[in-house]
Amino acid sequence: METNQLHRGRLIDHVQLVVRDFKASQGFYTAVLAVLEIPVVGTTENFFWADELVVSSAESPAALGALTGRHHLAFQAQDRATVDAFYRAAMAHGGRDNGAPGERAYHPGYYAAFVLDPDGNNIEAVYHGEARRSAPSVVIDF
Repeated sequence: METNQLHRGRLIDHVQLVVRDFKASQGFYTAVLAVLEIPVVGTTENFFWADELVVSSAESPAALGALTGRHHLAFQAQDRATVDAFYRAAMAHGGRDNGAPGERAYHPGYYAAFVLDPDGNNIEAVYHGEARRSAPSVVIDF
């Protein structure tokens, strides 16, 4: 019997962004996710996905022809250097500056960078400081 396996956190099952320029978004997200060590695990001609994130064109059957509008997504980074690398990759692949890497006043040790993706979504990479996870992810087999 074939088994499928998902890795999930506790709050979000998935987020779908429906974008105007699928190829531009595919290049942008492939680059920034690679820096964050999150593999793109599936691709078709009008959508791709990586963990909980699905990005699709308006022509995708799941999109029903409607764009999703502006969102804020924050990706976890393993350290400050990864936040810096995320910002550089985003800027090199069609992102626009929305807050260069640096400390933020949200809480002590909050280090983040913000960029706008090709559709104007506010995309963040954040490192909260030294911490230990109880597990790398929740594994779901079905």
